Amino acid sequence: MQLKSIRLFCDVARTGSFSKAAEENGLSQSAASQVVQQLEEELSVKLVDRSKRPWVLTAEGDCYYRGCRKIVRQYDDLQSQVRLFHQEVAGTIRVASIYSVGLSHMNQYVKDFLTLHPRAKVQMQYEHPDRVYDLVERDVVDVGLVSFPKSSRYVSGDAWREEAFVLACAPDHPLAERASVDPSELDGMDMIGFEQGLRIRQKLDRELGTNGVSINVIMEFDNTEIIKRAIEGGLGVGLLPSPTIEREVQLGLLAAIPVLDESQQPAFKRPLGIIHRRGRNLPIPAQKFIRGLQAIESPEGDEPKANQTNQTNQTKTKKKKRTVVPDEPVNGSKSSGNGSTNGSSSGSTNGSVNGSANGSANGSTNGSASQTGSSTTVKPR
Repeated sequence: MQLKSIRLFCDVARTGSFSKAAEENGLSQSAASQVVQQLEEELSVKLVDRSKRPWVLTAEGDCYYRGCRKIVRQYDDLQSQVRLFHQEVAGTIRVASIYSVGLSHMNQYVKDFLTLHPRAKVQMQYEHPDRVYDLVERDVVDVGLVSFPKSSRYVSGDAWREEAFVLACAPDHPLAERASVDPSELDGMDMIGFEQGLRIRQKLDRELGTNGVSINVIMEFDNTEIIKRAIEGGLGVGLLPSPTIEREVQLGLLAAIPVLDESQQPAFKRPLGIIHRRGRNLPIPAQKFIRGLQAIESPEGDEPKANQTNQTNQTKTKKKKRTVVPDEPVNGSKSSGNGSTNGSSSGSTNGSVNGSANGSANGSTNGSASQTGSSTTVKPR
């Protein structure tokens, strides 16, 4: 019995797909199926119940998977430790991230990491926050990237950085001309927000209430990408982490207005965190990956300030008669409470959003959405 066969079986069980596991291992689907069949013949048991659709692991298969997964991990750890004698980082790092963190931060970092460690491999997947925690708890991924990280019996969460919320609106919106807004100016405003039940929403609701602000949520979605499409379509404004709309600001699709307190500092922030399975010794490549993430620093002057934003507004207006603010995203280092807003809805949406109340549209990101003619408020708690 070869380690390659055991590793392939683990990948089949982990992904729930012969084709995906075969692709990860550079094999055809039929070859991957033959490997699993050979294991079953050697063990004289059925590891996979193929009579069900989709197929599932048998009790023996689940037991075998849990044991083999430990063997593969121990072997990978041993290889990493031996390669450290030559300072070589090699192996696969499995990362699960919430959409807003992964899409705004990870592409360039992964490219840089692989350039520095060409024998390493990074497998990224973007998931709902609850799903990220589940994958980490079940030891399916090495690293999870979330906002408002929380530790539990099975998960250890570490602070990574902070991101300031900005008021996002279409470039032709009256507020797009503003250098900044005070939190009190948000009171009574119609907004597009995050779906109820998401931690980011709960935290921001609490912060808004603490500042005595009540907002009307007319639409709600389960991820940042769809919220951006709705705002681009002129359906409303919303509070979003600054880095998540950097690309849209640069392209002139959205304007970002800093929400500043009396000391001219961001009024609302969200902490980002790195989570991993508690009690597990992470492979050396995963440790290097995490250390690299933690070493990323925000460029000086990265936080949106009223005076910087105002200059950007004036420049953009003169050149293109279109307001786009500010230039750069906000990055930080520690943590502070945030969340979203309040509202109710129905209907499903993808990528972009139609202007009608029950309209649906297609794009690159999936999520659920809802809209209602009545508004709800976030009261001070």
